[in-house]
Amino acid sequence: HIDDFAVGALTKYYAENLKDGDDVLDICSSWVSHYSKDFKGGKVVGLGMNEYELSQNKQLTSCDVKDLNADCVFPYDDESFDKVTCVVSVDYLNQPQQVFDEIARVLRPGGECIISMSNRCFPTKAFRIWLQTNDLEHIFIVGSFFHFNGQFDPATCEDISPNPGRSDPLFIVKAAKKSD
Repeated sequence: HIDDFAVGALTKYYAENLKDGDDVLDICSSWVSHYSKDFKGGKVVGLGMNEYELSQNKQLTSCDVKDLNADCVFPYDDESFDKVTCVVSVDYLNQPQQVFDEIARVLRPGGECIISMSNRCFPTKAFRIWLQTNDLEHIFIVGSFFHFNGQFDPATCEDISPNPGRSDPLFIVKAAKKSD
């Protein structure tokens, strides 16, 4: 639910930040993951709520159907992914700290979690504080999920909005799992 310009910016970002061979988990996944068509991942797994939509996602090598708001335990082994992505859906998670615990658990040391977000959302699905805050505050909210988890290096943010003021804004908040 972001416009085509923002989708293009996200695809370009992924092309620059996902490496061929990366094992990637896309949480809150759906019919498309917005990875570059040239991306040749290792295992590329979608975890989402809609079986039909997941089955239509040609970028995935496998998928699992799960409502993370009902049960946020991921069905994967510890340290089994290099990257975890979540496209404009972090605001729909009603147990974000538990989900970020799971992200840390399944990431390999040094692996990255890449959260993309916009100010576009379904108001009936987003958690309340998201609806009462602006873009900058959204960045701080997601950064706090990483910070208070304690298993990530400090989060960073990039504004990859393609046409500020003329298209949907798009921000990336990402952090790497500590290597110890």
